[in-house]
Amino acid sequence: MAELAILGGEKTREEKYPSWPVYDERDIEAVTRVVRSGHWGGYPYPGVETKRFIDSFLEMQGGNYGVLMMNGTVTMEIALRAAEVGWGDEVLVPAYTFQATAAAPMAAGAIPIIVDIDPHTYCIDPKAAEAAITERTRAIIPVHLGAQMADMDAIMALAEKYNLIVVEDCAHAHGAKWRGQGAGTIGHFGSFSMQSSKTMTAGEGGLLICRDQEMAYRAMSLIDCGRPHDPDGTMFTMGANYRVSELQAALLNVAIERFPAQAKQREELAAYMDEALSEVSGVRVLPRDPRHTTRSFYCYVFAIDPETFGADHDVVCAALHMEGIPNWEGYEAMNRYELFQPHLSKLAVPSAFPDKFQFEGMSLPEAVRACEHEAVWFGESIFRSSREGVDDAVSALRKIQERLSQDPGAAAEIRRLLAEYHE
Repeated sequence: MAELAILGGEKTREEKYPSWPVYDERDIEAVTRVVRSGHWGGYPYPGVETKRFIDSFLEMQGGNYGVLMMNGTVTMEIALRAAEVGWGDEVLVPAYTFQATAAAPMAAGAIPIIVDIDPHTYCIDPKAAEAAITERTRAIIPVHLGAQMADMDAIMALAEKYNLIVVEDCAHAHGAKWRGQGAGTIGHFGSFSMQSSKTMTAGEGGLLICRDQEMAYRAMSLIDCGRPHDPDGTMFTMGANYRVSELQAALLNVAIERFPAQAKQREELAAYMDEALSEVSGVRVLPRDPRHTTRSFYCYVFAIDPETFGADHDVVCAALHMEGIPNWEGYEAMNRYELFQPHLSKLAVPSAFPDKFQFEGMSLPEAVRACEHEAVWFGESIFRSSREGVDDAVSALRKIQERLSQDPGAAAEIRRLLAEYHE
């Protein structure tokens, strides 16, 4: 039995996986074109490059109206403000997501209500969401996580039943589709991130898809210092400058040209990964809902059974890293997330509604299980490599499982090394 690299053995893979972001002369030419034009910023909004990207993105993803802005956190705040969700309103958010999903409602004056996740998808559990609805609930933000989508049929049924605004967090879901309909076009709003790690990036940036034209006018006003964007020029708001620059939009116009080929490659290799991982003892491949007709791969997320595999996911992830396989343990549960510290915000919401932020009393068993024991995230670069790259990742995982299951002391030794590393 081969020794693990983290314990002094040979690495499974020496070759580096493809780097991100991808760039070539087209990016340099696009930025050069904008620099020479002299129109670098976002005013007047939308600029030529910005308008071009919005049109291209809507053509790809679907949806009625798009508003490009500075990042994918602001998109969610602006969506809520455009829908007049604000002070004291409650917004349901999943316990397993980046902190921005819960921070955005606070920025709009609303209260994020954290609810548990579906163990099969790691996305928000519609039953848990319904149980959390009160007379103050105004909106829900389902997050399409990793390569999964939330159950949008159930979410939209809740929205209709309780008159809720739905803001889809699609930071991981560029190109994804549910029943053939683009992610972000099913709810009232769809929020996309173009941050550095995302599958379509300009370093920073965010796009908001709006179902309703009036909401789009309000969103444009809110990001453009309150200037009206409706035809009559009367719809002023208390806005701020959240515009995107023309330099970023130019990079996005190149990125969206590359995206179809990249998405196809990721999809093909992820399907191959599904099959390969299903044969590894102690691994649970998250099932694909047949309604999820097109997947998008920001990261590939799967679960391990710590008892069968021989260790919790932190040990597995550390061992995988040393084998040359890019991976991550994923987010912390929102009520334990170091990046989500409402009491440090000095915003009025946590002070005015302290009972809504008593995290120690929250019961989120599925999120805690995923975040602290099960979830392993494979980096998207694996799915821009080759079948050999996928085989290496699976071989490394199998190697680790065999060692840990046969030698219980190996996990303890890896934990000791991790503790030394973090000291």
